[in-house]
Amino acid sequence: MQTTHIWYKLNLRRYKIVLLGLVFFLAAIPTFGQGMFGLTSASASDNRPLSYGFFLAAHNSTLQIKYTDEFMNASSTDPMSGVRSIQTKFSPGFSLGFIGILRFHDQVSLMFTPKVGFYEYKTAVTYFNDQIDTELIGGDVVISEENLGEVIEYSSEATMVELPLLFKYRSVRWNNTRMYWVGGASYQFRTKGQDEANVDDIVMTGQDFSIEAGMGFEIYFKYFKFAPEIRFSHGLMNAYQAENTRPELRNAIESIKRKSITLYLNFQ
Repeated sequence: MQTTHIWYKLNLRRYKIVLLGLVFFLAAIPTFGQGMFGLTSASASDNRPLSYGFFLAAHNSTLQIKYTDEFMNASSTDPMSGVRSIQTKFSPGFSLGFIGILRFHDQVSLMFTPKVGFYEYKTAVTYFNDQIDTELIGGDVVISEENLGEVIEYSSEATMVELPLLFKYRSVRWNNTRMYWVGGASYQFRTKGQDEANVDDIVMTGQDFSIEAGMGFEIYFKYFKFAPEIRFSHGLMNAYQAENTRPELRNAIESIKRKSITLYLNFQ
């Protein structure tokens, strides 16, 4: 009889559970703000041309990898450098920063939200067992199967300084809540130098531009506003640096772009 691995089954569904929990949390926020804190919260910051705040954030980040035509056209009988497939994984991290808001209108404003983010990028590479010397691969062995091949996980860490500039559109205030949407672009750079990054198995450049879009709720308390927000970010630049990447992967990858989904907890 086949053994049931209950933890593995829960692991397959964890992203659905987290997403469902987040939906219920965001749906309950307006009721929470009205019922517990009444209808007397002030909106002093809403009337100021400039206002400030800070935020804490948790993100899930990954890489978008595009294969080269040479790698895609290679056959299993004549594999290129012994590499069978390259797959990226999502990895958690966190960031923190400040909020500066320039008010144009009660519902329209410009946000500058500089932050420092701590990222880890993981990539699982599957090698053909008979095409590569596993002792020279490095990385962490994830699984080894006769039919699948040797799966090695490579990871790299990066501390990024990010400078997003976003337009913010808010709904009309309803009691103690508002819904809002944000969208814009961000410039980011890595704190460690390129020489230090060149020791990674898959090497990336230290600068990037990204587009960002998200939505959230503002909840008015007596002395401050709390705004949970979910935001998506997609890198625009090709961050891949082939010349310093592992030899067997060098010609298999054409481009790498950074992607992330972030939950912000804004205080203003």
